[in-house]
Amino acid sequence: MFDGTLTRTRDEGADLVRLRRLYDGLLDPRPTEISAEARGDLEAMARIFDLDGDRPPAEVWRDLRAVLTRQAVPAHQADDGQIPTTSPLTIMVVEDDPLMAADLMDVLVEAGHGVVGPFSDPAAATTAAGLHAVDLALVDINLIGEGDGVALARTLTETWGVPVMFLSGDVAAAARHARLATALVLKPYGRRDVLTAIARAVDRGAVAA
Repeated sequence: MFDGTLTRTRDEGADLVRLRRLYDGLLDPRPTEISAEARGDLEAMARIFDLDGDRPPAEVWRDLRAVLTRQAVPAHQADDGQIPTTSPLTIMVVEDDPLMAADLMDVLVEAGHGVVGPFSDPAAATTAAGLHAVDLALVDINLIGEGDGVALARTLTETWGVPVMFLSGDVAAAARHARLATALVLKPYGRRDVLTAIARAVDRGAVAA
């Protein structure tokens, strides 16, 4: 049974530090310049957190930094407060950590959603997407081998039209591939993080309810 504290799988703090090193210079009195690629990643990250990316990069990063920092708190703290609800969805789970997959299934079922999976193999998930009407896929960005979650997300969106929510403790990888995702939940996460991200994606029309 889900206990509100899904397993921590890596040091997500180190990745957040790397992002801060890249973007915190934007907040200096004399802002540092960032590359066009870094700016594109910043705008994509802002989009999946429902932030306005069409602003000066310093303003975007100030807001995004606050969101990332807040989501990096321990999962038992993040679960405080009201949990949003949505109409039942059919959600695919692709996660190669068996304990996290089981806990995530409990979260979704208890919230009234139907679940396809869980899958640890991208090929099996791709096949299932062709057999089921999936409203949303929750995908571990570092599934099995580096990049496999990214490749799967691209296949699900481009071939089957399935929106993807990345699950990741690798903030830097999430930033690089944010354009593929409709939402992002950082590991370690709790029930409220997952359901809030789903509700946010539904509210803005990225996921059809």
